[in-house]
Amino acid sequence: MPVVKVLEVVGESSTDWQSAVSNAVSEAARSVNNIRGVEVVNWTAGVDDGKVTQYKANVKIAYLE
Repeated sequence: MPVVKVLEVVGESSTDWQSAVSNAVSEAARSVNNIRGVEVVNWTAGVDDGKVTQYKANVKIAYLE
């Protein structure tokens, strides 16, 4: 029976939250095999001069060990 592990990471993007999630998964996939799912835990953003400049997504990435 396979074991599912969970890795928590933060993805960032200058365009939108969806890209932040995609960036987190892409970066994790560089060192983690068998990624099976992602759960978005939190959305945050950086603001500069009253405008959102950095989108951040805290995600949990599930993968098979």
